[in-house]
Amino acid sequence: MRPRMTDPNRSLLTLRGLDAGTLTSLLDRTESLLPVVRGVAQLPRTDSGAVVGLLFLENSTRTRCSFETAVHRLGHQPVVLTGQGSSVGKGESLSDTAANIAAMGMQALVVRTPLSGGAALVARVTGVPTINAGDGRHEHPTQGLLDASTLRSHLGSLKGKRILIVGDILNSRVARSNIHALTTLGATVVLVGPPPLVPWVFAECAPQIEVAHDLDAVLETADAIMMLRIQLERSAGKSVASDYRAAFGMTSTRASRLREGVPVLHPGPINRGVELDDEVAADLARCLVLEQVARGVSARMAILERALVPAVSA
Repeated sequence: MRPRMTDPNRSLLTLRGLDAGTLTSLLDRTESLLPVVRGVAQLPRTDSGAVVGLLFLENSTRTRCSFETAVHRLGHQPVVLTGQGSSVGKGESLSDTAANIAAMGMQALVVRTPLSGGAALVARVTGVPTINAGDGRHEHPTQGLLDASTLRSHLGSLKGKRILIVGDILNSRVARSNIHALTTLGATVVLVGPPPLVPWVFAECAPQIEVAHDLDAVLETADAIMMLRIQLERSAGKSVASDYRAAFGMTSTRASRLREGVPVLHPGPINRGVELDDEVAADLARCLVLEQVARGVSARMAILERALVPAVSA
């Protein structure tokens, strides 16, 4: 049986290629949904709730829980499948897993997989609107949106702003999505980390991308800083010296050198005492980790609305 075809604009597989108008529209909707997440507003109830398949074949806390919360907040029903305890453990392929779940009548699929390009594969195989919740080293588009939303709420327009992304850039799908989103919105992105994890080739991708291997040299130029963890599950630890915290960690001393109002972000999970000191993480006026989590729900609600409105109203 051939998969049914759907409007590709209802899927979100990557932020690459999305124009500033589309991103801004999604960010505006994310902002308008935030009161629902905070419990001070409610959406009109729908009588035609959709069923959304959440295929989380890689470990996740924030992304999985926020997608599940977003589905409920919108009045829909989630069906959650994880790698542990599923037929993936018996050797079933991603394509077959997705096709079987889609055949149960899902109106949308959310996919997290260690396979780069896996979300696009699911969209092709099933023909169901598909949202990429992180695929290998490729992208994490909803994280890029929630990060842009968090930055915009504190900095206003991102045009001309200088955003440092610090850490394991080579293996980070979060960094890739943020690069696409932030440069499209007019920011300059400075990628900072040890040379094996931040090769110079990144600077050749776009004129708004810079590469630096000395955090202290660029620290005070930042309008915002995003810290990333070292992705040990992708063998990044082999490229990291024992003095990583001293060279690239956001220590209390470094945080004290930041200009007033410069926020610090982190997509989680945090390795405390490595990329963030406890004192920095506890400074909620500066460290916006929990703000990112809240906006993660509203950003994913906005993306799910985009995927589901035609199906729900049909």
